[in-house]
Amino acid sequence: MTLARSLPDSATEWWIYLGAFSIYALTRLVLAWRQARDEGAEHPVRSAFTDEEPEEPRVSAAFGAFRSYRQLFGFFGGAVAIVLIATLTDGQLRLVLMCTLAPLIIMGLAWLDFRVARAARSRSTRSPEGDRR
Repeated sequence: MTLARSLPDSATEWWIYLGAFSIYALTRLVLAWRQARDEGAEHPVRSAFTDEEPEEPRVSAAFGAFRSYRQLFGFFGGAVAIVLIATLTDGQLRLVLMCTLAPLIIMGLAWLDFRVARAARSRSTRSPEGDRR
């Protein structure tokens, strides 16, 4: 148990975690707002805040908590890229890469999650008559 990860000790690490979560949440909010605006919602911001993912039954646990292989590979690919940047670079280069690539990876994952949720939402609102054609 001596190697177990503990909570961050410095305020900088907490700000990094909070920043990553904020980038993800803000990206999802902007994507939901843009979709509501494109669909002609009367109040797109209100629609974006009330945007909920439909509950769908789990058919297969092949991807664990991920809904698709794209989410699975995106998450692990992003984690590997960030770990490689953190371990193989040093100094100013590490700072520049972590401040540019890490937010882009997080926004890409938010976009993937939004696409999967949008596809699930469109499947749940589709009528049974439309599926038989």
